Amino acid sequence: MKKFLLGAVAVLLIVFGYRFYKNLQNEREVLEQNSKLIQEQIKNVGKLVVTEGNFSQVWSYKDSKKFYLDVFSARKKALIVVNAKVTVSYDLSQLETEIDQENKRVIIKSIPKQELNIYPDIQYYDVTQDYLNQFDASDHNKIKKKVTASLKKKIEASSIKTNAQNRLVSELSKIYILTNTMGWTLEYNDMPVTSQNDLQDIKL
Repeated sequence: MKKFLLGAVAVLLIVFGYRFYKNLQNEREVLEQNSKLIQEQIKNVGKLVVTEGNFSQVWSYKDSKKFYLDVFSARKKALIVVNAKVTVSYDLSQLETEIDQENKRVIIKSIPKQELNIYPDIQYYDVTQDYLNQFDASDHNKIKKKVTASLKKKIEASSIKTNAQNRLVSELSKIYILTNTMGWTLEYNDMPVTSQNDLQDIKL
């Protein structure tokens, strides 16, 4: 009878041990699958996100030079029409992440900085210039600098940068939704992301 009980206990231990091993193995397989899914999602997010806008401006340029003890002056002027294409982008292939499989965490370590590009098309109209004061390369460089500075002010006052960040958040939300669905935690700056609103508050 004693031998029978010992045998039964041994069988039970083997059965429970086998089941425990299988459950552990299944958990590891699920963890591996989830980890691969997250890596795939991060890879899909890793693209160039570009927001475009167009800005126009019209302004006049004038310049004069004095000659012969300021008795004579030579003038030049032009009407400047600027049409500029502006892009604000995030290169998410530079997104740095770390997957902590053991603790089911995805850590965003670094988000790429916003890149602003301005492509101005500058047209000159009603150009008037005296023989002793004609348009040259220095004028064009001066005009381009003024145009760029003026456009930057317009860009800052517009919604294009906000729209670009909204698109960035939309891409990052894909990672959050997947991790949250699988019971994982998404973190940034040592803080857990508990909702998509947390992504909106990210300081870049």
